[in-house]
Amino acid sequence: MKVFITRVIPEAGRKLLLDAGLTLTEWKEKRNLTTEELIGHCQGHDALLSVSTSINAEILQACPNLKAIALMSVGFDNVDVAAATEAGIPVSNTPGVLSGATADAAFLLMLATSRKAFYQHKKIAKGEWGFFEPTADLGIELNGATLGVFGLGNIGIEMARKCVGAYGMRVIYHNRNRNWEAEQKLNAHYVSFEELLQQSDVLSVHTALTPETKGKFDRSTFEQMKDTAIFVNTARGGIHNEADLLSALKEGLIWGAGLDVTSPEPMDQHNELLELPNVSVLPHIGSATVQTRDAMAMLAAKNIIAGLNGDQLPNVINPEVYS
Repeated sequence: MKVFITRVIPEAGRKLLLDAGLTLTEWKEKRNLTTEELIGHCQGHDALLSVSTSINAEILQACPNLKAIALMSVGFDNVDVAAATEAGIPVSNTPGVLSGATADAAFLLMLATSRKAFYQHKKIAKGEWGFFEPTADLGIELNGATLGVFGLGNIGIEMARKCVGAYGMRVIYHNRNRNWEAEQKLNAHYVSFEELLQQSDVLSVHTALTPETKGKFDRSTFEQMKDTAIFVNTARGGIHNEADLLSALKEGLIWGAGLDVTSPEPMDQHNELLELPNVSVLPHIGSATVQTRDAMAMLAAKNIIAGLNGDQLPNVINPEVYS
């Protein structure tokens, strides 16, 4: 059995696949595969382990030979899941294992933005650390602030725990469904989307990118937020409208923003957001720790192994394929 892998993955995942007797082909070039290249490789393999690769209907229809597709990510918005199901191909993701690391990134962005840390560092690098002004470049404090979470799942809960523990923050959230466990453990309060916008001092996004959430945070939502609020997005860049976010920051509709995700990715180095003092941007590194990437690679490998053994993928996202 042969597995095609679209990036070089951590050795922990490779070892599981090799120990299972599988033959691996890794794409080692530092560029994205073309559709034609991906089809060519997949047609000669039994399974696909995909890292940051778009998988559309054309690819899936051309590769019905695939017995499993394992994504090394939680999000699956870059895969046409309906087309995979139609082609009879189960698709899996890696939920749970990156919650802590991604919440750490959200917490980092919140804190860095509140003190304009990235901007202040740039001033030192530019030789602009000069005359001390007591009223210049002031940040805001987070003690007792209200954290609003849009999408209180595993990652959102971890972010909330950190904020409650460190700053005694009040937690409010908006989900499609109420999270009763989080309400009990974190004293989190369910609110409407409008109330989330109006009450949050920090609004942290932890939802999936779907047709319903695409562009959810636009000018109309930023206008409803406090002018002292910090917007944090570590989920998917497509959830916020970047042009609207820029204008909201420049006009003072909100106080600051911390982003681990942008639209498009990678962000252009001349993007005006990078020059604003109240903005912190990271290059989509939410899960970028040794431990988390190892865990993600191992979980993806286990999904592949199950699929090639004729078993249901442990983390299948289209279980109807087995019906």
